[in-house]
Amino acid sequence: YLSDAFSDWFGDADAAAFGADEGRRLLLVDDSPFFRNMLTPLLEVAGYDVTVASNGDEALALREDGKAFDCIVSDIEMPGMNGFELAEQVKSDSRWQETPIVALSSHANPRDLQRGRDVGFSDYVGKFDRDALLTTLSQTLAEKVEVA
Repeated sequence: YLSDAFSDWFGDADAAAFGADEGRRLLLVDDSPFFRNMLTPLLEVAGYDVTVASNGDEALALREDGKAFDCIVSDIEMPGMNGFELAEQVKSDSRWQETPIVALSSHANPRDLQRGRDVGFSDYVGKFDRDALLTTLSQTLAEKVEVA
């Protein structure tokens, strides 16, 4: 239904406009099947290799399995382990410590933005702002390459 509502939702222009590197590995962590199903195809069309986890525990299990990602995109409001707690876990372990994390949220207020910075999020993006998400990922991954 997304392509009916937004004819360019999955357009090839997205990948070209945002400069996604083909095959960059993203971990998308979101408890909502709606958002996972909405964002996964968008990110794949933009050239990313997307792995999904429905909660923080599933994400950390991937770390235990030895999986590596170029970036993690995580919802903030999740039952059990929320996005802030996931970021703290990621940044406290050397295996994923250098992996940038982008927060996704339906509502962002100054207190949450500061808390996100404090726990290690690279950036904070609204869930429905696909252009901001693609731009943020492109910039975050470019910064990661510059640092490396």
